[in-house]
Amino acid sequence: MRRPVLAVTCLLALAGCGSPAAGTARPAPTTTTTASTTSAAPTTVAPPAVTTTTPAPPPPPAKPQRVVVLDPGHNGANAANPGAINKPVPAGRGKTKPCNTTGTATNAGYAEHAFTWDVSVRVRDLLAAQGVQVVMTRPDDNGIGPCVDQRAAIGNQSGATAVVSIHADGSTDAGAHGFHVAYSAPPLNEAQGEPSMRLATTMRDTLVSNGLATSTYIGSAGLSPRADLGGLNLSERPIVLVECGNMRNATEAAAFTSPQGRQNYAAAIAAGILAYLA
Repeated sequence: MRRPVLAVTCLLALAGCGSPAAGTARPAPTTTTTASTTSAAPTTVAPPAVTTTTPAPPPPPAKPQRVVVLDPGHNGANAANPGAINKPVPAGRGKTKPCNTTGTATNAGYAEHAFTWDVSVRVRDLLAAQGVQVVMTRPDDNGIGPCVDQRAAIGNQSGATAVVSIHADGSTDAGAHGFHVAYSAPPLNEAQGEPSMRLATTMRDTLVSNGLATSTYIGSAGLSPRADLGGLNLSERPIVLVECGNMRNATEAAAFTSPQGRQNYAAAIAAGILAYLA
């Protein structure tokens, strides 16, 4: 009667090999997630832009201030002070000369010192309008002197680019007329050489281009080399002396006594100075 026992054993074995018994949890199914093997296209990053900055050029050096000394001939109180203006002073080349003189006048009595002062003030204003610093050797037309050596010293101490002394002549020859430009000759220093000669020729050419006639009685072609003028001899800066014309000539006297005539002379002289400075 062993056979039934075998059957029960087999059933138990089948129960152990099949489905889990009731009440026993089945293991949850395992879900495997596989990452996509498709890679995104690589991103190309542009290098940062290189900006080349060209440094701004340095500003041009400032031009040095141009200084011009104007020397109006004589002075209003000279005639009343002969002791002061007759005092001898150095005049260069081993010479002495009187401190100053009274100057000349038209036949009607218009004085050279008044003419030179008025023209110089007009020249000063024209130059100042162009940015030129102007130094005057005298502050007005009411004083004495200065002496010729002091006038030269003012130009030297200022470091002037140019010194222009303004005068008018007094020839007794009524027919004599025209301007001339005097310069130191032979030169006593470098400034009296080429720079003064260039100033003289530039002034002469500019006065002619402004309608003024060259002298018929002094110098040649409007130029007059001089060794006897203290203001020229003592100068260490480029310098000329402009004799605007003959105050005894009726035609030129009329121009000298006319405000418009004086303005014309001033405009021509200022133009000559500016041409030299250019």
